[in-house]
Amino acid sequence: MAYRISLLLVVFTAAAISIASEDKATYVVHMDKAQTTALDRTLGDSKKWYEAVMDSITELSAEEDGGGEEASDPELLYTYETAITGFAARLSTKQLESLNKVEGFLSAVPDEMMSLQTTYSPQFLGLKFGRGLLTSRNLANDVIIGIVDSGIWPEHDSFKDRGMTRPVPSRWKGVCEQGTRFTAKNCNKKLIGARAYYKGYEATAGKIDETVDFRSARDSQGHGTHTASTAAGHMIDGASSFGMAKGVAAGMSCTARIAAYKACYAGGCATSDILAAIDQAVSDGVDVLSLSIGGSSQPYYTDVLAIASLGAVQHGIFVAAAAGNSGPSSSTVINTAPWMMTVAASTMDRSFTAIVNLGNGETFDGESLYSGTSTEQLSLVYDQSAGGAGAKYCTSGTLSPDLVKGKIVVCERGINREVEMGQEVEKAGGAGMLLLNTESQGEEIRVDPHVLPASSLGASAAKSIRNYISSENPTASIVFNGTTFGNQAPVIASFSSRGPAHTEPYVIKPDVTAPGVNILAAWPPTVSPSKTKSDNRSVLFNVISGTSISCPHVSGLAAIIKGAHQDWSPAAIKSALMTSAYTLDNKKSPISDTGSESPTATPFAYGSGHVDPERASNPGLVYDISYEDYLYYLCSLKYSSSQMATISRGNFSCPTDTDLQTGDLNYPSFAVLFDGNSHNNSATYKRTVTNVGYATTTYVAQAHEPEGVSVIVEPKVLKFKQNGQKLSYTVSFVQLGEKSSSSGTSFGSLVWGSSRYSVRSPIAVTWQ
Repeated sequence: MAYRISLLLVVFTAAAISIASEDKATYVVHMDKAQTTALDRTLGDSKKWYEAVMDSITELSAEEDGGGEEASDPELLYTYETAITGFAARLSTKQLESLNKVEGFLSAVPDEMMSLQTTYSPQFLGLKFGRGLLTSRNLANDVIIGIVDSGIWPEHDSFKDRGMTRPVPSRWKGVCEQGTRFTAKNCNKKLIGARAYYKGYEATAGKIDETVDFRSARDSQGHGTHTASTAAGHMIDGASSFGMAKGVAAGMSCTARIAAYKACYAGGCATSDILAAIDQAVSDGVDVLSLSIGGSSQPYYTDVLAIASLGAVQHGIFVAAAAGNSGPSSSTVINTAPWMMTVAASTMDRSFTAIVNLGNGETFDGESLYSGTSTEQLSLVYDQSAGGAGAKYCTSGTLSPDLVKGKIVVCERGINREVEMGQEVEKAGGAGMLLLNTESQGEEIRVDPHVLPASSLGASAAKSIRNYISSENPTASIVFNGTTFGNQAPVIASFSSRGPAHTEPYVIKPDVTAPGVNILAAWPPTVSPSKTKSDNRSVLFNVISGTSISCPHVSGLAAIIKGAHQDWSPAAIKSALMTSAYTLDNKKSPISDTGSESPTATPFAYGSGHVDPERASNPGLVYDISYEDYLYYLCSLKYSSSQMATISRGNFSCPTDTDLQTGDLNYPSFAVLFDGNSHNNSATYKRTVTNVGYATTTYVAQAHEPEGVSVIVEPKVLKFKQNGQKLSYTVSFVQLGEKSSSSGTSFGSLVWGSSRYSVRSPIAVTWQ
């Protein structure tokens, strides 16, 4: 018998919502694809394979129960047949155990609740409409971006199809599902598909409250609308947020088609729903998947998002994913599978300046989205001079109106939302607010749409202000200068998750960085800019930050490159974006890191560097990787046959006559692991590059060696005679002398240079 879908079982902990009577839980179940296919053939038209599996579970669990009290049947939520093979269901413990006797069963994992992780960014990225990548020829190609997120606000101008005369591609199989406040009429030639998945969420969190959310693709949170417009929103003139960031708002690939798959709600995103969305997106015919979603880091054979993404890549779909927002701590990066493009977040050179002038003459540059008038020089209050316990954090009820009325209140970031702190200050009669970063938050400033004059300040300014407050009669004023440009950028965001990958450190992660701090994009008019219940303001564009915002930048760029090079594989597009990335900022200094003690960022913060789409469209060489190559890589991780079956849907066996090593995956970067207790470490890796540049080109290798490591490349020269030609080389890493400590990492790079191209790969050598 053969089953064609992986069952996604999702189990929620007591911290979530209590499970009903039989203590059932949701699981994602993975099945052998060949077995499900054979079972379908055997059953014919009588029933589907997954119906037969449900019947088997019921019968087997009843037998184990010895004919006792009759248990309820398993509750099937989803079947998966494209990106993965299996299903999601609510099962009792006995029903779960009975799966071991079902032919074709591979594995089952608990459902997990994941979390969601531009007027100017196209210009910052060097894109110019009508030139280079953004020519009419490239933009005319029908590329479809699938956005798995919190839905979409279809009436927004960013999703209108004006000027899009070409019909929806005939290969498109998706639909515009009807649901709460959503009909087929909400779709057009721009927004060509919209679906919602909530069975897994409701199985855990209870039925969706339709007074605050929608059982449809309509967005009630804003996140999905923002990410969709960042990736592929239409050009909108005069966009701004409270008069800030004025300009033409446009997605990275503004002529691409959008398909929205809603899998995220107020309480999070159930993996069973995410998998259903990905599986359907692949079947519908998307070209790019944008996943601004993340959970915990885990081995790939239990990481259902990684497994489904591999299925998407197998179908030729480029997958971009957020690196996570748990920085600056090391080994916090998520979505680390080598077939996923893992995107970190960094700043642009734009700021929303709010200058703070202290009474002692010191001046500090802060930022704010407040659009009102500047303040006069006013008294400063902080902590006990502003109220009782907790007043330093400006939490509810801690500020005393008698102490703060008419004054500027200093508040520490860290407990509640920044806009809510401002609301507390306003409620107590305060005239303004200064928001201070902690040392761990560094110099990074994320702006907020404050309800009163306010300025957010970095750690160094915060330290000076705290010292000044202790003086007699401290005062300050806030001066708003609006939107300004020219800051040193990019700078890695403190919140952006860092490598190395916790579970599989054999490739450098993240892969690249892209704009993800203070990004303006579309927003539902029914969702307040601060997303707080007490904020009744309405905006059409909002400024937010996160790797979930940098991710759709790369999704959109991948769509443009796909349009320009329709025969390129997902790995080729990924390679082009990585090897063309830059590591120097706009001041020609190394990219810096707001969350690091070292002023210079490393590949564990930005991967190969900051994306450069124009260079990526013509990279010279690419490192291509096939679906089978990824499976061989997983074999090199010494996964068991059952673990490999879960990932490959049961149709792949690792070779037994070949010694596979992790470093031979044809990846555009080099992660080298040395034994910290040895002085004789060495490793040799093989790579193959494909010529996609000028037909006749000679490349010469130049190694920038990591400290304490010799890098030897053979051959040192690659001579290409035609386009599409493949040439291979080996690179050896040899430790020089004794390492000063038994742990640590040294960084370098390998560059293949010609008269026209520079193809760069970062190197990270780690002593474990």
